[in-house]
Amino acid sequence: MRKHIILFFSALLFFVACKENKSTDGIIGQDKMVNLLTEVHIVDGSIYNITPHPDSLYKFGHGKYVALFKRFHTDSVQFKKSLQYYTTQPNLLETMYTQVLKNLENKRDSINKILLHPNIKNALPKK
Repeated sequence: MRKHIILFFSALLFFVACKENKSTDGIIGQDKMVNLLTEVHIVDGSIYNITPHPDSLYKFGHGKYVALFKRFHTDSVQFKKSLQYYTTQPNLLETMYTQVLKNLENKRDSINKILLHPNIKNALPKK
């Protein structure tokens, strides 16, 4: 019985030590990831505005995501790996998403400011 207890705690210690020592190789940096997440959510919103049907999302969205990842010099594999890494650190991810929300709000405010400008408002086509 004593052997089993020692073996159990040894294995538990091994797994905890492995989990704590995660490598950050191939992980997108925090600032770049915040900007990338901001743009990913903008693309998500633009695709949903085109078609709210999930079957068509891949058709309309694939090219936009490829262009976005190319612009950030990354790919979907590295993005997914980075997102998985950051989800293991909830406090860091919460901080990052606070910044993502601020970025999105700033972009929304900039667009609203432009659209409410009298010269721009008169130049827009009527619906």
